[in-house]
Amino acid sequence: MKQFVITLLIVGSFIPAFAQQKWQGKFEQLDQTLPTPNSYRTASGAPGVNYWQQRADYDIDVDLNEDTHVITGKETITYYNNAPEALRYLWLQLDQNNLSNGNMTDKTENNRVRDSIPAKFFPLASDTYGYDGGFKIKSVKDAATGKDLPYIINFTMMRVDIPAPLKAGDKYSFIVEWSYTEKDRMKFAERGGYEIFPADGNALYTIAQWFPRMCVFDDYEGWQNKQFIGQGEYALVFGNYRVRITVPSDHIVGATGWLQNPKDVLTKEQIERFEKAQKTFDAPVFIVTESEARKKEKERSKKKSTWEFYAENVRDFSFASSRKFIWDAQAVKVGDKTPLAQSLYPKEGNPLWAKESTKAIKNTLELYSERTFDYPYPTAYSVHTADQGMEYPMICYNGGRPKPDGTYSQRTYEGMVGVIIHEVGHNFFPMIVNSDERQWSWMDEGLNSFLERETKRERYPDVSISWGSPKGMAGYMRGDKNLMRPIMWQSDNIPGSDFGPNAYGKPAAALTLLRETIMGPELFDKAFKEYSERWMFKHPKPADFFRTMEDASAVDLDWFWRGWFYTVDNVDVELDEVKWFKVKSETKDVENKGVKAQKGDLASGTKGKANDFSNGPQEFTLLNTPDTYYGDFRNRINDGEVKQRLADKNIYEITLKNKGGLVTPVIIEWTFKDGSKEIERIPAEIWRLNEQEVKKVFVKDKEVTNVVIDPAGETGEVYPADNVFPKKATESKFDQLKKN
Repeated sequence: MKQFVITLLIVGSFIPAFAQQKWQGKFEQLDQTLPTPNSYRTASGAPGVNYWQQRADYDIDVDLNEDTHVITGKETITYYNNAPEALRYLWLQLDQNNLSNGNMTDKTENNRVRDSIPAKFFPLASDTYGYDGGFKIKSVKDAATGKDLPYIINFTMMRVDIPAPLKAGDKYSFIVEWSYTEKDRMKFAERGGYEIFPADGNALYTIAQWFPRMCVFDDYEGWQNKQFIGQGEYALVFGNYRVRITVPSDHIVGATGWLQNPKDVLTKEQIERFEKAQKTFDAPVFIVTESEARKKEKERSKKKSTWEFYAENVRDFSFASSRKFIWDAQAVKVGDKTPLAQSLYPKEGNPLWAKESTKAIKNTLELYSERTFDYPYPTAYSVHTADQGMEYPMICYNGGRPKPDGTYSQRTYEGMVGVIIHEVGHNFFPMIVNSDERQWSWMDEGLNSFLERETKRERYPDVSISWGSPKGMAGYMRGDKNLMRPIMWQSDNIPGSDFGPNAYGKPAAALTLLRETIMGPELFDKAFKEYSERWMFKHPKPADFFRTMEDASAVDLDWFWRGWFYTVDNVDVELDEVKWFKVKSETKDVENKGVKAQKGDLASGTKGKANDFSNGPQEFTLLNTPDTYYGDFRNRINDGEVKQRLADKNIYEITLKNKGGLVTPVIIEWTFKDGSKEIERIPAEIWRLNEQEVKKVFVKDKEVTNVVIDPAGETGEVYPADNVFPKKATESKFDQLKKN
């Protein structure tokens, strides 16, 4: 209270007129925006006492035909209804139908014809290459009776009508037989597919979205059966998987889960190497060497073998298969567990992949486990592909290919390391903290991009970490707001050009700002870990994240979520004015009504005179406090002591304007006449009473020569040029042209 009184005495006449501003409610609470807490999801952000979720177990046999690229499968699904209501029908996802003839993606895609277009960029339908995509459903049957079940396919969704309502607490098993032709991933920019290597004619398969999968049914929206049209990824159910994969006998297979029958598919030497790798922590062990893989490229087995994998409590299953695979593996120490980091790659990935892939898996599992929870699965694969990365439980597909002569650029190295960290990191978000990607891409991509950047920051000092930082996203946030969407936007409704920054970069920048500037690393890390542990193997929603971060930190962040996640505002704070004052040495009594303000009092300022401190300080009079104003409280304040403490001090009044709309902490760098510097940090709540303009007074012992707002760009300031005082002259375009 004492500090408040002193401040009032100094700057009481400077308080802005709040009635004149345009109030936008930037500090209003999110209570009316977020879902109402209930017994399923609490106000603290934790799962409630009545939280429930469904389960689906799969038993699958699948065959890969290398000659025709046809995938044929038969699956038994056992669905457990843990919901407090009966279900009369079930919904399954048929994601391969996104490439079937007449699919919704092609029908709804916007495109145009220009004067000249590179052929590969011409807007084509999925059947342009003569590709017959989509699932061919052979049958859907009751597992107990063998009777056919009625079903209807709606683009990428299939409704199955069951014989009787599935009551709460009951389970139901049914069988689906199906096939589809796998796509050439070099023609279709899709997740999964095959690549043929022209030099040796062999294929590398990454098989994804390859079987009909259960949709999520939850307390939030019932069935999540929104169509898959390409961008919004997957909402999936946890369960146990037993999968038997039949491929040519000279193939090596990597998959979700742990290999159950190594004696049936590996040589004695390979088994010994595989077992050694599980006990080796200092370097990868080669289970299949490059020379061995090169030899197999020249031979093509006519036989087939079946690899069996088992996975517990996973939300999906994927596998990779090729005779070209080099295979290395290394154990990783995570808490009391030792998951096996495994890499599969053709010779075309070397020497980069042998050097960096398994190392990147190890770094990712260690760092992410520190920040969230100990990695619970027995393995994590990184598999080489020609282009984009994609993630599945325990296995992911990553680009980063050297030139044919084995050389590679720093960009290729950084891209490869970054994509492996990112895709392996997806094991945590959303494979374990199982958010709804069809609705909220940022909940997995953004959180994961943040931890990807943290991994690179701690483990890869030679790799750029600009992307995903507030400063690195300033250029994007400076763009045309009419072309942007808020982070809280449904995945498929975000323009493609905006999707990367919106779902990946901006959320990562927001979390970086939250950790480094607003909350501090210790408090942020505790809250983030709390969220991760609360929602591992569960289905969180945005409100659960927002509420947990506040609940576990005692930091009111509604203003932060509102600005960063619900708007397209940016951080653009202008240091509009700085005034320098000193207290007059003479003393005037407040009762002397004849005293007049002299020239140089608060009535005048530097604005309009000079944009620097060259005019020297203005003087102002510090009055005695009237006894009648404060009553007994006045006795606690010694006016003489206050005046004495302020004598010879340098007093600076700064005016800040919020031009970008996004409220933000204020970081001030003071440079003093003796060359020393001081950083002062002010919470974002400085804007709570006036969202457009604030004034604040600072008392300094030393004379100031320069003031900079956000000197390191850590808040994401989009126009740093107006953050400096004295103002710096900017050259016109005409002046710049004259120099050239």
